[in-house]
Order: sequence, then structure tokens, then C-alpha cells
Amino acid sequence: MHWYKYLYVGERAKSRRFSIIQNIRHGRFQPGVYVIVPAAGSSNILDILPASELLGEYYKKQESLLVLGIGASYDDVLETAGRIVSDLYRETGGFDLKRFLELNGQR
Repeated sequence: MHWYKYLYVGERAKSRRFSIIQNIRHGRFQPGVYVIVPAAGSSNILDILPASELLGEYYKKQESLLVLGIGASYDDVLETAGRIVSDLYRETGGFDLKRFLELNGQR
């Protein structure tokens, strides 16, 4: 798992940013915490996952998984995802996440 260079953090998660990240890295259960990752399918831009899903075998094997943002509640992560999409559109003029990440130094 990798972390986006300019990680988006929800308003409610800001005060707990360090502990949320550390808990995810160490595989600790965190109720109410969500992560934003690039969509697995081609019909969406982003996927929102409960942080607890990252504890499953499937995600443990996904070494290339990129976490773009975190939120401390579902509403918090929805607002954060909205900011990502807004920035994406503003910087690329469309919804090309790959180009957006390249423009921001993420490969």
C-alpha cells in the first residue's frame, strides 16, 4: 500500500491524521474510518472503502494500492472525495485521475 504524496484528509480526521495512518499501516481495526482509493473498475473515478476492509487478505496482497484520502466518518470521507474530484476537474479539465496524479508527482 502506498500513500498519496498530498494525502487528502477530512476535517474530522485532521486531528487524528497521524494515528489513523499508523493504525492502517499496522493493520489495526478502526471503526468509522474510511479511505479513498482509485476505482478498481473503469466506470468510476474513486472507491471509498471502510478502513477495516484493508485488513482482508485481498487488500493485504495489493501492494500497488494507493490511498488518496482518509475520513473519520462516512460524511467526512464523502466531502473529502468531493474535494478530490473538484481538484481533479480543475487541474485536468476532465476526470483523468491518472493524469492528475502524474501532474502532482505521483507515479
